[in-house]
Amino acid sequence: MDRAHGAALQLRQLPPTSSAHPLSELPFSYKENLIGALLAIFGHLVVSIALNLQKYCHIRLAGSKDPRAYFKTKTWWLGLFLMLLGELGVFASYAFAPLSLIVPLSAVSVIASAIIGIIFIKEKWKPKDFLRRYVLSFVGCGLAIVGTYLLVTFAPNSHEKMTGENITRHLVSWPFLLYMLVEIILFCFLLYFYKEKNAHNIIVILLLVALLGSMTVVTVKAVAGMLVLSIQGHLQLDSPIFYVMFACMVATAVYQAAFLSQASQLYDSSLIASVGYILSTTVAITAGAVFYLDFVGEDALHICMFALGHHGPSSSATEWSSAQTHWT
Repeated sequence: MDRAHGAALQLRQLPPTSSAHPLSELPFSYKENLIGALLAIFGHLVVSIALNLQKYCHIRLAGSKDPRAYFKTKTWWLGLFLMLLGELGVFASYAFAPLSLIVPLSAVSVIASAIIGIIFIKEKWKPKDFLRRYVLSFVGCGLAIVGTYLLVTFAPNSHEKMTGENITRHLVSWPFLLYMLVEIILFCFLLYFYKEKNAHNIIVILLLVALLGSMTVVTVKAVAGMLVLSIQGHLQLDSPIFYVMFACMVATAVYQAAFLSQASQLYDSSLIASVGYILSTTVAITAGAVFYLDFVGEDALHICMFALGHHGPSSSATEWSSAQTHWT
């Protein structure tokens, strides 16, 4: 009797099986994906509003004798504040969701800028010009919405804590070291043709931007994740890898901006936006998949649906570029 009673007590005290553990974490992981996606969409929308506010202010003061008259307007400063707020939202989004989910959502900024620009400029159009001017933009918006839904639904469900130890382990892993070797060789090859052979083709310049940008987003996710963990009480700021990632983030962002500035002097902004988006997102997603192992453990169906979702925003950027070409 005592032996049977003891066995019954042991059965009652058994903890839940480990097979239930992933199911309990699954909703939280998708919740993090949703939080990150919403933060990114919010940030890009706010940045679009900010840029159009500042553009509107510049247009209004175009005939002013004082070249810095916009500094004295509340509209321009409101745009600057909204831009900082939007960039903060995008920065925070990297701490919650996988890099491969956040990066393609920058298409929201491209489409929102087109729509908000029409509202601010208040361009008049005739019914016969509707198809030529606006259908491409609406098609682009539809593709962006469908693509964003697929991205959020089929995004990688990887949520590793951004501790100094985890980041260091990824940094010295052989897949990332091999990827870095290939990227450095390609970057030097392109830079040689750009500097020595004057190969100022838009693909060359924006591929240089994309290669730098891939390292920017990798380091941004690491820095944002370590900051969030530190705020939550798990201090990561005493880890040397935090400052290494922060320095790389600043350096790659500065050189990326320099190449973008040179591209803007040679090519139309709409062409830069569309081609740059496609190249940058493709390279950045590849870098994130190699460094953070975003797609490890994902089945083929999820990966294919995610790739289809990425194609939506990419196509929307192309459609928007075509529409902009028709407007000019």
